[in-house]
Amino acid sequence: MKRPQLLNHPLARIWRYWLGLTAPSVAGASLFLWLAPAQHNPFRPLDLNDPPGIASHYKLTQMKNHPEACFAALDATGVLYTPLPDSDTGPACGKRDALTLDRSLTPYSATLSMTCTQTAVLYSWERHVARPAAMELFGSQIVRIDTFGSFSCRNIAGTARRSQHASANAIDIAAFRLEDGRVINVKTHWYNGGKEGEFLKRVHKGGCRLFSVTLGPDYNAAHADHFHFDMGPQRACK
Repeated sequence: MKRPQLLNHPLARIWRYWLGLTAPSVAGASLFLWLAPAQHNPFRPLDLNDPPGIASHYKLTQMKNHPEACFAALDATGVLYTPLPDSDTGPACGKRDALTLDRSLTPYSATLSMTCTQTAVLYSWERHVARPAAMELFGSQIVRIDTFGSFSCRNIAGTARRSQHASANAIDIAAFRLEDGRVINVKTHWYNGGKEGEFLKRVHKGGCRLFSVTLGPDYNAAHADHFHFDMGPQRACK
């Protein structure tokens, strides 16, 4: 009896075909991960001072599961903060792995209490989106960001569902004040065009790349006067 020709067996042919398809992909992926800058490599530690890349949002969201790494990443930026104890302040309201922001790159108009992850993403957005856009378009630095606040034990407007604000995982931003005295207001300038409108479009689009949810005036009337940024479980850019 002749032995079966294993090399010509259907399963062997399928195996060779599969290897032919996947081997180049595996080799290419390995080479990419070896050569890619940190912001594009999901396996390399996150540095908030690196410009955003294709892996940035993934690594930022992973910080929710690794608060020690999040606080270490913030420490490396020079951001000053006061850690807050975990607390419950109402039904489905509270703070976990949170802090009070004492000093970031840009002063805010109100005291902000946020999760470490939300703070880390906000810093990255300031450094790599908002501040460069202001300098490029106006030649003037942002000296204050006007905010409607961060932590608030409340529902999403018009619903029975808790907002990410109730978990200290969101911020609302209304305006930007520049060193030259200019004030760029979401309510006033979003639809008015010009450099102010372009600036707002840039910071909104940049928010979409970093935050899980970015909402603005085009979303609904409740956001006509501010941007909402959060690091909740959903993904939305509107």
